Amino acid sequence: MRIALEQAYQALREGEVPIGAVLISEGEVIAQAHNMPISLNDPTAHAEILVLREAALRKNNYRLPNTVLYVTLEPCLMCIGAILQARVATVVFGASDPKAGACGSFYSIPATPGIMHNIKVVTGVLERECREILQAFFKTKRQ
Repeated sequence: MRIALEQAYQALREGEVPIGAVLISEGEVIAQAHNMPISLNDPTAHAEILVLREAALRKNNYRLPNTVLYVTLEPCLMCIGAILQARVATVVFGASDPKAGACGSFYSIPATPGIMHNIKVVTGVLERECREILQAFFKTKRQ
């Protein structure tokens, strides 16, 4: 999660919403990214999507089984959909997102009966740090 937080700080420096993600396979970092929808003019350029794209290219496979995705904020509907399609084994996130989170806060997609792929979800890892960077970002935007 520390690597994901480093990515979130990079997003902050670039004026993006500070969310970072990292994908681990067999204890090795295979991809890391931060939010970039503003700089790429791409509404799908969330940290999770960018990590999945990079990892799929590196692995030469759109399926990423037995991987662990660490992300500083709970994935949204779009991102959990991509995570399901990629067959990621575990999602670990720091801060919950009560307005758009899709892993238990607003929606509970991984817990949906009959879902095509089972994903283990771990919440609250470095939660305070993950939440504080987001709160500080939005506080400055409101001022």
